[in-house]
Order: sequence, then C-alpha cells, then structure tokens
Amino acid sequence: MKWDAWGDPALAKELPPDVKGLLAAALGITGDAAPGPALDEVRLHPSRLAADDLAALAALVGEAHVSAADADRLPRAGGKSTPDLLRRRSRDRQDAPDAVVLPGGEDEITAVLALCAERRIAVVPFGGGTSVVGGLDPERGPLRAVVSLDLRRLDALIDLDETSGEAVLGAGLTGPAAEALLAERGWELGHYPQSFRYATIGGFAATRSSGQDSAGYGRFDDMVRGLRVVTPAGTLDLGRAPASAAGPDLRQLFLGSEGTLGVITAVRLRVHPLPALKAYEAWSFPDFATGSAALRAVEQQGTGPTVIRLSDEAETMVNLAMTEQIGGAPAVSGCLAVTVFEGSAEQVAARQELTRAALLAAGGTSLGEAPARAWEHGRFNAPYLRDSLLDAGALCETLETATSWSRLPGLRAAVTEALTGALPGALVLCHISHVYPTGASLYFTVVAALGDEPLDRWAAAKHAAGDAILAAGGTITHHHAVGADHRPWMTAEIGDLGVRILRAVKAELDPAGILNPGKLIP
Repeated sequence: MKWDAWGDPALAKELPPDVKGLLAAALGITGDAAPGPALDEVRLHPSRLAADDLAALAALVGEAHVSAADADRLPRAGGKSTPDLLRRRSRDRQDAPDAVVLPGGEDEITAVLALCAERRIAVVPFGGGTSVVGGLDPERGPLRAVVSLDLRRLDALIDLDETSGEAVLGAGLTGPAAEALLAERGWELGHYPQSFRYATIGGFAATRSSGQDSAGYGRFDDMVRGLRVVTPAGTLDLGRAPASAAGPDLRQLFLGSEGTLGVITAVRLRVHPLPALKAYEAWSFPDFATGSAALRAVEQQGTGPTVIRLSDEAETMVNLAMTEQIGGAPAVSGCLAVTVFEGSAEQVAARQELTRAALLAAGGTSLGEAPARAWEHGRFNAPYLRDSLLDAGALCETLETATSWSRLPGLRAAVTEALTGALPGALVLCHISHVYPTGASLYFTVVAALGDEPLDRWAAAKHAAGDAILAAGGTITHHHAVGADHRPWMTAEIGDLGVRILRAVKAELDPAGILNPGKLIP
C-alpha cells in the first residue's frame, strides 16, 4: 500500500461534486489541506540496531530478508487509521521499526524470537498493515529496539481437505491471494472485510476479524478450526477436531491476541464450494428504528441472507452521492438496507423469498437489485474516500461497537452525542454492519473539519466515544480489535481478574515481553 494513504494510488478517487457540496454546506470545508512531505522528504528516527544485530538476524533468515533501510521501515511504521495517516503527513521525525525481518517458516520465526529475547528487541508481527487501532505501532516498551516481523513469505495453500471442507492457509496470504488459490480448486473462504484486498489470514485471526458476508458465513473466528502459533516458549498446534470437550479451547487465547502472545503461522479454516448463484436486493425503510427491527426479524427468523446491513439516514444520503459516481441506482429516501444471497438456485430463491417476506412485513420497500449491486461494486473503496476527505481538509475516522438489540438504540444515541459533543458540527454516520440473533454491531463514520491539532481533537472525541460505549453497555470493539487505541478500556471490558489472567498467560508464553509491547493487555 501507499506509505501515506490507503491502498493502490491508482485507485484513489476525487470527491464527487455532491460530496464537496455537502462538506461545504455542513462543515464549511471548501479548501485543500496543507500537503504532507514527499517520500524523499520524510525523516525517520535512525535505527537503534547495531551492525552485529542486523548480521545476527540475517544469519537466521538470509541477508535478503533483513533491512534497516528507511524505504522498508516507513511502510511498516504503523497501520492505516486517520491518526496514522496524519502522522505520516507530519514533517517532524517519525517513528518506525528499527528493521524489517521476513522469515520463511516456523523454524526461522523460532530462531528470531529467541535472538530478540536474548538481545532485548521487541517484535511486532506484520501482515497487511491495515490496523486502524494502533496495533502495529513500533513500540519498544522497556526494550532497546523493535523489529517488524513481516509474514508475507508464509503465503501457501498448505492443504485442502475437500471431504471435510477444510483448508490450511499460511498466515501471510492476503485475502485475494487466499481466495484465488481456493477458487482454482472450486472453493471459497468467504471472508470479505473492508480491508480484504490487503489484510492477511494471520491478521484476520489475530484481530477476530468480521467480514461483510458474516450473516451467511460467520465471523473469521467462527471459521477457524485450528491454529499453529510460534511463541517464545514453544510452538502450539491447536484444534484436533471439529469440536472437543478437552478442557478450555486454547485456540481462543490466540484468536484476538494481536501478536502479543505468539506469532500465528498457519490457520485451518472451514471453507465451502464456490456458490453457483448470487442474488441482490436493496430495501428502503422510513427510519433507522424501523430498519433495525426489520433486520432483527430476519436474523431471529434465520432466513439466511449472506449479507444484510442497514445505513442510517445520514449515511444513506452520502451513499447516494457516491453511487451516482459509480453507475447509479434509484433514488432512496430514509434508510437503505442491502441484502445479498448465495448458494444454489433453489437455496437462493428460498432464502430471498423468506427474507423479502420478513422485510415487507416490517415496513420495508424493495428497491430492486441496483443499489445492492452498487454497494458491492464499491464496498472495498471507502478508505480511498477517507484519503480524499483528508486532502480536502476534512477529518474522517471510524469506530465500531456491538450490543444487544434492546440496547442498540441507546448505544447509538450515546455514541452520536459523545462524538458531536467533542467535535461540534461533525457529521456522524452509522450503519448496522453485522447481525446476530441477540444483537448487532454499529459502525460509525465521523466527518469534521480538520482544523488545528486534529490528532488531539480526535483523541478527545475517541475517548468520549469509548466512555459512552462502555456506559451504554457496548463492547469497546466488535471487529477492529484492541491494539493501543482501545487498551485504556480493556480493564472495564474484562475486569481486573480478566486482566490478570491475560498478564499471566503473557508471562508464561513471552517471559521477556518482546511480543508487540503496549498492545491489548493493560
């Protein structure tokens, strides 16, 4: 990805006229932000690693797979949150890992961890670089240096058991690479988060990722059947059967562990044959409450859409401005919902009929397939819009949470109030991104004038929103993970005893504390 923006520079887009007009009318934003430094103007803090450190690492993984060059360190200097990108645009010296190490297998990872423990060097596992919660910040903690452990060489389809419907995938495979390898054999994983084009199998597991097809195929952790994890204390191979009563499920320690307990090297996953058919239908609801009740009815009745999501009035308005740019869809008033169905022709027809009946009964109006197809066409492109907004002088950031259906209205109101209180005049958009029989996830997008000290202003808004989430009964994160940004709320989320449990596991697996310091564990 581009070092100071999301994704492929060739896919960057200009803001549509309607969006520019909305920014001017709602936020008073009409100009361009000050440009950041060019690549050759970026200044990094010098590497803290000595020549003998680099030589020792090169002896383990090969000289071609170790680098302390600024050109290699800079792309691994953090993730892709708005604060990350604002820091990349700074002309001050920037933090970056002291070196990049690319191991080729578990033996090399084991050796690297041992060397780093001996020499007091922190290790940050790195997949696709898409974290938006500070999970990749090159923190040293009390150690003397930090390296980025890039897992891209672990990129194989290791095994495909077509009888059982299980695939073993290397942790360094990106989403598209994994799906391409499976598709060659007629199979699909079906995990499509917004970060899909760049995020990796290991990253999906380490963050408990949830994809846009979760209504049909589940979250990533639902798909996991086994894990291989290299820790400083040894290697674990977890998950012997589809289900087991052999004590607590140790896989759960590493799903969501964010590289703090071990390095995930391979994941055994449930896969399914490529669907024969996809069908699309979009819906309009008069308001968010009516639409939420409709989605709840669909999920609790189990009618089986692969995708189902609902935008509030503000997000629907912005989506309309964007869909006109990509081919158009009928005008939508109120709140837009999207449904997608996959399977055989018979399965798709049955599921769509059941879902349609539930949505009609709940007050929905069918808009046909065009808006749903337009959503799918652009579903991975929203981060490019964020970059364009930054260029135009707008602060744009996201956060997400989840709670039970009964608490959902109160949670949405509390978070919206917290954000607008901290950022007066901000535009707050919201959608239901993932649904469960007992609750749902709310995904917020915040747009405000960039103004002075945007990092401090966003930090205050994020703190207010985090406090509001916990007070209203939500989880501090549904699928973005904890990283550094959500760490201040972890004690409130899991309690003092829960924190002590995590610290005890950390001490057993990583006694030198080298793995991703400053993340997840308070």
